[in-house]
Amino acid sequence: MPPEGRKRRASYGLHTQKRIRKTPDPTKTTNINMKATRQTMQALALAWACLAPLTYAEDSQATKLLKKRSEHLKPLVTKVSPSVYVASGYSPANISMIVGTDGVVIVDTGTFPDHAKAVLKEFRKVTDLPVKAIILTHGHGDHTGGASALVEDAKAQPAIYARTPFNPEGAMFVAGGVQINGLRGARQGGFLLPPDKRINNGIAPAVNPPQDQNIFIGRPPRPTDTFRDGRKKISVAGLDIELVAAPGESADQLYVWFPRERVVFTGDNFYQSWPNLYAIRGTGYRDVKEWIGSLEAMINEKPAHAVPGHTQPIVGERRTTEVLNNYRDAIKHVFDKTIEGINKGMTPDELVEYVELPERLRDLDYLREYYGNIEWGVRAIFTGYLGWFDGNPTHLFSLPPAEEAKRMVKLAGGEPALRAAAARALKEDDAQWCAELCDQLLALKPGDQEIRTLKAEALEALAGKLITATGRNYYLTVAQELRKISK
Repeated sequence: MPPEGRKRRASYGLHTQKRIRKTPDPTKTTNINMKATRQTMQALALAWACLAPLTYAEDSQATKLLKKRSEHLKPLVTKVSPSVYVASGYSPANISMIVGTDGVVIVDTGTFPDHAKAVLKEFRKVTDLPVKAIILTHGHGDHTGGASALVEDAKAQPAIYARTPFNPEGAMFVAGGVQINGLRGARQGGFLLPPDKRINNGIAPAVNPPQDQNIFIGRPPRPTDTFRDGRKKISVAGLDIELVAAPGESADQLYVWFPRERVVFTGDNFYQSWPNLYAIRGTGYRDVKEWIGSLEAMINEKPAHAVPGHTQPIVGERRTTEVLNNYRDAIKHVFDKTIEGINKGMTPDELVEYVELPERLRDLDYLREYYGNIEWGVRAIFTGYLGWFDGNPTHLFSLPPAEEAKRMVKLAGGEPALRAAAARALKEDDAQWCAELCDQLLALKPGDQEIRTLKAEALEALAGKLITATGRNYYLTVAQELRKISK
């Protein structure tokens, strides 16, 4: 059964991997994080032209939906309310403007200065008032990287508002000396792939950052005005605005409430996709319980419009109320069912079969897994509360991969039989099983190019049926790496 046909989420017609088999079974962080992987990334980026092209006889339903998604991600400036304008699609993250009496307030700044300049050019068609303040909903680089262009354009140094501690995720990587997140982030983002292998990033158009940058951490500006918890009221440019602590996708997340026109700027606690409760580039636990509470707080403001961190805004009170409530309900359902399963003694592998959205939410486009993935969120919740041990004592001291592989080869009747089983699995459209058998063989012979290529083909097949852009990019990038001739 191919991944997209999996019964557990049949109404989506899409899915990730399958577990059931056919055969038995912050500031100053960028350069530090990327130094160790830069040369590898550059080599991979240069090598793509030599690789075998990825082709499919016919696009899967997941691929069709992801391609259709690109229409939603084209550059667009939306007038949300009399004073609020939102630029989506110019940069991976949205840039918003609130027009005041003697200046404007910018909410988030996009990924790069050039993105911010392009948006500012569009905003200047609306008003010439200077930038008086910048509000950063959180510290991720895709929301903070354009700040320098906006500061340069301002006639005087604008105030920069954020929560403290700012960008704790980036600080954690640096403090721990973790560097692999740069490479994993590049795989997730598809930054090492040729253009023809990228569709979009699910909630953002595909862009390529400089290879000496980790844009997920970025080079955020230093905030001039911060708060930690609760609600902070500010008055700037003749506007009364409220900043509210809202941990979720990041611990430093805030939402912006503009009461006069009842607009909520949600940051990355909401965008039109299943959220990244866990990012495969690697993150600490994103507190899902707090995330639900932050959505509840936004709903309680009774907004007429919602401006997400990515994707187009939601305009109109009825639609906004419906979408935010469904979004909150969906995350809460997944959290509650995961905890329920945990208390039944289920392991993560069992939980991902047990937890599914209720029927009323399954086919809503803004809950499709374009960016985040339900299974990854379920696993993250388990790990966030119970850590790595799944409760099965067999796994307390698992066999090393090479030792397990030796025994698998023996069980299969020898290495040739295991190779044949892996090749047969791919031919029978069982790419997940093929990849897992290839892992057994590669544990014994990591440089075996025949098996590396077979695994690459399996990963490409899995990618073709996956709607989650981050996972799709990761599959294709690792496949590209495997196709490099080993030495």
